[in-house]
Amino acid sequence: MLAPPWFSVPPRGYGGTEEVLAGLVNSLVARGHHVILIGSGPRLTTAQEFVAVYDDPPSSRLGDPMPEVVHAAAAGRILAELDVDIVHDHTLAGPLTARASRSAVVVTAHGPLSRDHRRYFRELGGTVNLVAISDSQRQLAPQLAWAGRVHNGVDVATFPLGDGAGGYLLFIGRFSPDKGAHLAIEAARAVGLPLVLAGKLNEAPERAYFDAAVRPRLGPGVTYVGEADAAAKRELYAGAAALLFPVCWEEPFGMVMVEAMACGTPVLALRRGSVPEVVDHGHTGLVVDFPAQLPPAICRIDEIDRAACRRHAERWFDVSVMATGYERLFGSVLRHNLDAPSATRPLPPRPSIKRVGSVDSRRAP
Repeated sequence: MLAPPWFSVPPRGYGGTEEVLAGLVNSLVARGHHVILIGSGPRLTTAQEFVAVYDDPPSSRLGDPMPEVVHAAAAGRILAELDVDIVHDHTLAGPLTARASRSAVVVTAHGPLSRDHRRYFRELGGTVNLVAISDSQRQLAPQLAWAGRVHNGVDVATFPLGDGAGGYLLFIGRFSPDKGAHLAIEAARAVGLPLVLAGKLNEAPERAYFDAAVRPRLGPGVTYVGEADAAAKRELYAGAAALLFPVCWEEPFGMVMVEAMACGTPVLALRRGSVPEVVDHGHTGLVVDFPAQLPPAICRIDEIDRAACRRHAERWFDVSVMATGYERLFGSVLRHNLDAPSATRPLPPRPSIKRVGSVDSRRAP
C-alpha cells in the first residue's frame, strides 16, 4: 500500500484519502492479508510492516511537487526490494514507477480527472490497473481503461448515531468555490436555521476564497469552528439536523456524505458528480438541481429517518464493503496476470528487515 506523503495514515485532521486508506489497510489485515504500508509519520494502522518516507508528514508543503516526487522515488526503490502480489498506489507520482514493477499495480484515482490527469493515465497505458471511486468518475472519463469501481468506505461503527439535538445545519469540507460553503450560508439564512462551518483553511486559494466569499457572510447564526479532527467531526455530525453539501463541480465521491449518514444525519445536496450514487433521495437525504431548491429541502428534514441513514451507510459504504470490493478486484487483476506472459527476470530474495515488534524500522532518506 502506497499512501500519499502529506498526512499520517489515518490523518490527525484533514485527509480523506488517508482516512480511506487506513480503513482499507486495517480491514485487509483483519481478513488475513499481509500488508506493507509505505507512507509518512508514525505507525497508526495494523499493517504488519510500515516504512515512513518522511518521519514528519510535509503537510505544510502541500502543493509543492517535490515531496510527492521524493516520496515516489523512495517508494520505487523500496518496492524493488520486495516480493509482493499487488502494489496498491494511492498517490499521484507513484504510478510513474509502475513500468519497472514486477508486481501488479493497482491505482485508485482519488481526485478529479482533469484533461492532464486523463492524459497522464493514458500515457501510463497498460502498466497500471486503474480504479474509480464512483460510477460518475468513470463515466466522465470513458476513454480510460478502468479495471473497476470501488466506492470509498468508512468504519461506520466508529461513528455515533446522533439525534440532531443541536438543531444546526452543518457544512464540512475544504474552503473552495467548488464546495459551495457560500451557498450553504445562503440556504441556512433563507430558512433561519443556524449553520456551523468546519474545514481546512491553510492553503492560499482556500484563504482567498474564505476571505472573499465566506468571512463577509459570518455573523449571527453562522459560525466557523476551524478544522475538525476525527473526534470533533463525529460530535458535529451527531448533533446536526442535516449536512449541507452544495457542491458546484463533479465531485468524484464526497466522504462527508457517508460520514454524516453514518451518524444518522440526512444529507441535502446538489446533483453533481457522485451525489446521486451516495445519497438515496427521499430516504437518506434530498438531492436537488439548483441552489434555490436547498431552502425548501431544508424544510423537509423531518421526512428523513435518521436510522435509515445509518443503515444505508452500513450496507453500502462500510469499510468491510470497500475491502470486499478491493479483494475481488485484486483477485481479478492477479488472474488476468496469470493468463499473461510471465516475466523472465527472477525476483530478488526478500531482504532481511529489522523490526521493532511488528513494525518495519527502516526509514527512507
